[in-house]
Amino acid sequence: MTADQKVVAVGAASGIVVMALSVWLLTKALPAPAIADLPAERLAYALQANAVAVFAFFIMLAAIGNSRFLSEAIDPTRRAENPAQVIDGRVADNTLQQNFVFVVATLALSTVVPLQHLQVVWACTIVFIAARSAFWLGYRLNPLYRAPGMSATAYMNLFMLLYVIYRIVAG
Repeated sequence: MTADQKVVAVGAASGIVVMALSVWLLTKALPAPAIADLPAERLAYALQANAVAVFAFFIMLAAIGNSRFLSEAIDPTRRAENPAQVIDGRVADNTLQQNFVFVVATLALSTVVPLQHLQVVWACTIVFIAARSAFWLGYRLNPLYRAPGMSATAYMNLFMLLYVIYRIVAG
């Protein structure tokens, strides 16, 4: 393994551990929702959390737009982006992809998780926003440092999807 691969591997592993621990602790700390155990109520609960996650993405887009407005990159055909703007664009692209999976996963999760643990949706939302922020900051510091935020997001999405599939198959 190269030195760069080691940095990414350690970062990715730490991101997964911190994500799992954070989701577990937040799920225990957050109150269970006071809603009826109906599919519509569960989906509405998850959609509210998703609105917060998507709003964080909107803030990212606004920051990128403002940065471009105040620079030569205002005209995208000039290809005048500075390195930070290129990174910000890549972060936004990846965040949109991760956000899509997150929305699908949390909506599905909200329909199968026991009601007394439904607050896991908000726990995942908080961790998602923190992980995406860590991804952005890490990428800006050194592209290799994006690994903790990337792995935290990707594996959280994967674990939610696997849990949903398990609940579907297990009945």
